[in-house]
Amino acid sequence: MWENIREIALDALLTLEKQADYSNRLIGNVLNKYDYLPGREKAFLKRLMEGTLERRIELDYWLNRVSSVPVTKMKPLIRELLRMSLYQMLYMDGVPDSAVCNEACRIAVKRGFGGLKGFVNGVLRNLARQKGTLPLPDERKEPLRYLSVKYSMPEWIAAGWLEEYGMQITETILEGLMKVHPVSLRFRWDLPEETRQKLLKEFSAQGAVCRQSGILPYVYSLEGVYGVEKLPGFAQGLVTVQDVTSALAVEAAGICPGDFVVDVCAAPGGKSLLAAEKGAKVLSRDRTEEKAELIRQAACRMRADGVQVQVYDGRETDQDLLGRADKVFLDVPCSGLGVMGRKRDIKYRADKEKLPALEALQRQIVDASWRYVKPGGILLYSTCTINPGENEAMVKYLCETLPFEPEDLDPFLPRELAAYREQFPALLESRGKAPRIPLDERQRRACIQFLPGFTEGDGFFIARFRRRESEKESEPWQSREKT
Repeated sequence: MWENIREIALDALLTLEKQADYSNRLIGNVLNKYDYLPGREKAFLKRLMEGTLERRIELDYWLNRVSSVPVTKMKPLIRELLRMSLYQMLYMDGVPDSAVCNEACRIAVKRGFGGLKGFVNGVLRNLARQKGTLPLPDERKEPLRYLSVKYSMPEWIAAGWLEEYGMQITETILEGLMKVHPVSLRFRWDLPEETRQKLLKEFSAQGAVCRQSGILPYVYSLEGVYGVEKLPGFAQGLVTVQDVTSALAVEAAGICPGDFVVDVCAAPGGKSLLAAEKGAKVLSRDRTEEKAELIRQAACRMRADGVQVQVYDGRETDQDLLGRADKVFLDVPCSGLGVMGRKRDIKYRADKEKLPALEALQRQIVDASWRYVKPGGILLYSTCTINPGENEAMVKYLCETLPFEPEDLDPFLPRELAAYREQFPALLESRGKAPRIPLDERQRRACIQFLPGFTEGDGFFIARFRRRESEKESEPWQSREKT
């Protein structure tokens, strides 16, 4: 069976290299398809797929040091076979190197590459002899390359963080992204404590390791789970998958019973559901029927009667909604650099050259949607990225160009986050770093950037704004409208 597991992993990695699917979705589908496997074998399969993908840059670095053929010139099957075999040798101590080499040669022959059996065997055995002494790039002479190889991060992403935060903070972020990211499970906000504790005991009985969030008591991380759909309470709508940072965005909005909330880019619907559980009436939208269906399914399962789902393009203004919403959620499409620990292929798909177009799209959605907020109402902006151009730049745009005032987040976030929010200005100053996009004190207090390695949960950005009650004729946005 172990031989078949390696081939299952190989086929999944080949599919991912073609970018035919997103890694978290494809790996989840593979694990569901082979749900009959014993837990130990399923855990092996999951780790082999995710680890090989996550460590690709590092693995290619070592392979290029010993191979006579550059990784980019190898046959796709041989390339992925060598990557996953080297990952086993470096990071899966329970697998003997000799077994890894033998299995790689067997698979090469079975898949029609018998002529390359000697090449595969030679590369892997050479690396097996050297693996304890393989040198990383020199940290002092080549700090960027060192970070890129050690943490398998494209250099342009590491360079941006290095410029923004300095070496120590950047390395902490990269280490945080490389850590195991358990399933983040949110219990219904209104679920009785007795029912929650009963479900936690049932999770543990199925082998899950459950840890309560230190920020939000109704969010837990679960390790050892390979199919949340089968967990007790999931089908009944008592729990759902949602990261603590996403739930915090809803907390930051300050939902009150009876609020009318418009969630502009809502899929898969986590914020809409939580807002409805808090008593809001939610109009939950996204731009395709496929995404809208994800929200409908989640709302149906969670019995979220307060959620109405529609297909609507966030780039277009709905005239019927002008000035009606108490709260508007704008969790806009973003580069996703904060969730690379869960979606490991994002770092390979991301393109520095496309960031300006992405930032322009975000501004287009903001321009189309901010008018839904009634005077005195709240706009809650969020992304799952770590990029000032998508985050702090939007704070300045909203405050300086549109009729919104920044609002201090402290009254709406758990007290445990207060110290975290205050540490970065001092830490950056001690490193001789100034923010690339500086904010004034009011703007700074209206937002929070969660960084992997420093807090639990994903890399995430939240900012809160209140629409001014009265707006002058000289407002920049009014001038643009007239034009």
